[in-house]
Amino acid sequence: MAGAVHLAVATRFGWHRDEFYYVISGRHLAWGYPDQPPLTPLLARLAADLPGGVLPLRLLAIAAQLGCVLLAAKLAAEFGGRVRAQVVAAAAVAACPVFVAAAMLFGTTVLDQLAWAAVLVTVARAVRLGTVRAWLLAGVVAGLGLENKDTVGVLLLGIGVGLVLYRRAVLRTPGPWLAAAVAAVLVAPNVVWNARHSWAQLRMAAVLSAEQGGPLGALAHLPLLVVLAGPLLVVWVFGLRWLGSAAGRDHRWVLVVAVLALVVFTASGGKSYYAAPALIGLFAAGGIWAETRAKARGARRRWAAAIAVSGVLAVLIGLPVLPVSADDALRPINPQLVETYGWPDFVRQVTAAATTLPPGASIFTSNYGEAGALTTLGPAAGLRLPVSSAHNGYLLWGPPPGTPDTVLCVGEWNTAYLHRFWSDVREIAPLTLPGGLLDEETTHHAAIYLCRQPHGNWAQLWPALRHLD
Repeated sequence: MAGAVHLAVATRFGWHRDEFYYVISGRHLAWGYPDQPPLTPLLARLAADLPGGVLPLRLLAIAAQLGCVLLAAKLAAEFGGRVRAQVVAAAAVAACPVFVAAAMLFGTTVLDQLAWAAVLVTVARAVRLGTVRAWLLAGVVAGLGLENKDTVGVLLLGIGVGLVLYRRAVLRTPGPWLAAAVAAVLVAPNVVWNARHSWAQLRMAAVLSAEQGGPLGALAHLPLLVVLAGPLLVVWVFGLRWLGSAAGRDHRWVLVVAVLALVVFTASGGKSYYAAPALIGLFAAGGIWAETRAKARGARRRWAAAIAVSGVLAVLIGLPVLPVSADDALRPINPQLVETYGWPDFVRQVTAAATTLPPGASIFTSNYGEAGALTTLGPAAGLRLPVSSAHNGYLLWGPPPGTPDTVLCVGEWNTAYLHRFWSDVREIAPLTLPGGLLDEETTHHAAIYLCRQPHGNWAQLWPALRHLD
């Protein structure tokens, strides 16, 4: 059912800016990028080569979310839960707003949730079996997760601390150490890439933390995590209670993972949803708690009602089921819905402005979303000019061919900034969304500018044009 709901609205609006970027990044294959490891771009490139536009990417996202649902049930089974516990754990993930919203688009977030779920399950299984083979599987899963997003490192830190505190005997066996070695080997290419690029991903993390307002900003956003967890979905609260009880002591390392993730991501100024995958462990534990109280009068109906209400809330705030004007009103909770709306109109506006440019002209955008949209959707709209940007991964791919004598600068620029690079700067038209809606492009003044008489060639202008954010 969860998959059917996602599939019904998978392409209702269209591409997200990040999906454009993942596909373009995948066409510049590398062991890393300034803002991410290589796994998501690689998968995005493979999916984009299939027919169907954005649909193959969305199918990957839906598959990842369903994987989280199934793995939550498996984790409850590893904790000793029977069918009811597994059903509650799976249903909690399927009805949780932060998991539903993440699967609305393909990207590092939904794959990160899948990686956390898979690592939790394989580690729980390895702890139970104690075999080297089980630990090696956990190491492979962890290494692949690290090649998708560095936040898996916090999960592994939490597991290590949890095992030291509550399952120390496990660490006296070779399995965990061999798993760590396997994970290290798998992530080594990305580490080497970072070392060769001045630790670009660490610099990007610092930029994102500053944009969030640092630790104080992250602390201020913690209430949003409660909303994303599902305010009526109290399974995670009961999971905390079960893990803190004598019955859950053998699995209390999962509680350490959740607490440490919340502390580390808050202290580092991370985004509110970074710690959300830890909910999978709490949901699995909450399923055990629910199973032990299944005989209480009305307990099953209350659980079913709470999960159903949370599921409806998750769909309303996480998927494009409402009119776009309503999704625009939900921007404080989930800004990503509107970010999938209006890209064809954006491409048409730029294409119309580009038709008057002479041969040898090019388009330069303020961010990767604009560049990705023009590269992906532009040819079908009749756009023939080369497109470039100097934002994040684009800054490594260099300036466009030719000269900057006539450039259509598109995006959130202002004339004062552009005059640093061109003497003749003229605004052609503002960028707008249908119905006067706002997105990341139009919240501030974004426009199309015709820029001429450059203050140097592309190689001279490029260092000052590059930016990480």
